[in-house]
Amino acid sequence: METMDKGDALLLVDVQIDFCPGGALPLNEGDEVVPVLNRWLEVANEKGIPVFASRDFHPLSHMSFAECGGLWPVHCLQESEGAAFHPELKLPAETVLVTKGTRFDQDQNSAFDATGLATQLQRDGIHRLWIGGLALDVCVLATVLDACKLGFETQLILDGTRPVTPEGGEKALTEMRLAGAVILEGG
Repeated sequence: METMDKGDALLLVDVQIDFCPGGALPLNEGDEVVPVLNRWLEVANEKGIPVFASRDFHPLSHMSFAECGGLWPVHCLQESEGAAFHPELKLPAETVLVTKGTRFDQDQNSAFDATGLATQLQRDGIHRLWIGGLALDVCVLATVLDACKLGFETQLILDGTRPVTPEGGEKALTEMRLAGAVILEGG
């Protein structure tokens, strides 16, 4: 495992029940990211590294839902069980929650999209992000690309993410590398 240090933050993307087996939009082995990310959470806690956790939190009839012309089945409805973080994810009490997917006029795949996250990270003196979560080829991809574009050193925790499809995952990794993200394998 690489070393986190002062000026770093751990950013977990959408590790929610609906994206895990049994959920409304399950990823193959989506729940297997939880023990990996819990190890990173332990290290962050030991080193005093801040933790941010994004979540999809859609209103009824959200434009991303297939029934409303979007790509996805209904998932992560506000206040539903499926919108909750995975019950085995050990988020510290001081985790900063980043709520996205609440807009009626656009989808928000990136944790940076109209959430104010970049401003908060800059205010906190963060320059490097360690990112894991779900899904590699959708929300994690959008978040990593935005982090790179915004000038953050960006480390993807590969074992702490899963794609919607293997092909989508490979394409996402290529895009992330081209954007300047470091892909951490075996951590």
